[in-house]
Amino acid sequence: MIPVVEIKAMSSAAFRPAYIQLVPQFERASGHKVTTLWALTVDMLNRLKAGEIVDLVIMAGNSIDELTKLGRLALGSRVDLARCGIGVAVRAGVPRPDIRSVEGFKHTLLAAKSIAYSTGPSGVYLAGLFERLGLADELKSKIRQIKGDSIGAVVADGEAEIGFQQVSELLPVAGIDYLGPLPAAIQEVTVFSSGLHAGAKEPDAAKALIKFLTAPEAIAIIKQTGMEPG
Repeated sequence: MIPVVEIKAMSSAAFRPAYIQLVPQFERASGHKVTTLWALTVDMLNRLKAGEIVDLVIMAGNSIDELTKLGRLALGSRVDLARCGIGVAVRAGVPRPDIRSVEGFKHTLLAAKSIAYSTGPSGVYLAGLFERLGLADELKSKIRQIKGDSIGAVVADGEAEIGFQQVSELLPVAGIDYLGPLPAAIQEVTVFSSGLHAGAKEPDAAKALIKFLTAPEAIAIIKQTGMEPG
């Protein structure tokens, strides 16, 4: 039997809406305490590469693989938790632009006075997408790449006319209207995964938490937050 311990986790924000519902259930069921450090993807990478040690890491799967190759995470410990696409939002109550087709999406971008996206995986993808669509030069002056703040909050405050972020990060935000995901032809689905730190102090308890987050009982909560399991 695993003794009751404190699990130290580090996670990016996309999985947070499901995580904050599921972890208290895990704590009650297991007796373990989970302490979570929330950080931006780029900051997580820098901190972990610099030698910070936790038990469990949750972030985009490609970043988990990068840290594993560097020896920071335990080889073979990656477990995929959920998949999530990129969503689009405007301030609540304003006219809803058309994003249902690629052409409608392009027209909406060109018509927008200001556009916000994050420094995370969704923002990296969108920067490349705008290049591929031939819009990068026309949009450059009105793009705000936000580090740290919720894109939904930026849009709700009127600091950007339209915003893009992982669906799971937009849905909980008050003061915005969620328009839907990117058109299927240009959508990017990111897999969010967990990995055990190579220097984890409580690897067995961390494995128990991962098992809980991927159990059949977790599926409904993951879906409610705009993600798909695994």
